Amino acid sequence: MQNLLQEFGKLLIILGIVIAVIGLLLTGFGKLSFLGRLPGDILVQRKNFTFYFPITTSILISLILSLLLYLISKK
Repeated sequence: MQNLLQEFGKLLIILGIVIAVIGLLLTGFGKLSFLGRLPGDILVQRKNFTFYFPITTSILISLILSLLLYLISKK
């Protein structure tokens, strides 16, 4: 039982670090002006309507997070 609690505690610490890193990245997101304006991102502007779908940015972030989680799981 104690081993299970220790593993759960480690998981919570790692999850907290990941959330903190994501928070720092989101805070500094405005400084990364190229991110969110990549080729392939969809932007439709009309008179009273704007639609923005950052598909390329989403794929890039997904790949980076997948690689990061893969490397964490191998450790």
